[in-house]
Amino acid sequence: MPYKNILLIDDDSDDTQIFLDAVQAVNKEVVCRTSFNPSKAIEELTATEDLPDIIFLDYNMPAVNGLEFIQRIQQIERLKHLEIIVISTPPKEVMLPWLERNNTVVKYISKPNSIDELKQILQQLL
Repeated sequence: MPYKNILLIDDDSDDTQIFLDAVQAVNKEVVCRTSFNPSKAIEELTATEDLPDIIFLDYNMPAVNGLEFIQRIQQIERLKHLEIIVISTPPKEVMLPWLERNNTVVKYISKPNSIDELKQILQQLL
């Protein structure tokens, strides 16, 4: 499925800008909205009719981490179908089993070390 409407939730402004640059380099037709605050993102998702095709979610954030965000989304009927890809620093081999133990099955990407690696990942997804 081609994704044209992306939501990135990440509290790091540098990582956010790198992600936005990579998305535009891969596909200029994709609209990427951002949120630095997971709680506010949930409020906005609940209020909008224009839901994203996919959410890229940083795991390590203050106040509400990625797991808590996913658990809250799954409790909201009209949002629980949203596709979420967690993107964070720990390796996939560590995070996926941990997420599964917490009844959270999502896709996971370890944060790439360069914008070129991120572009390669996004090319496969977008």
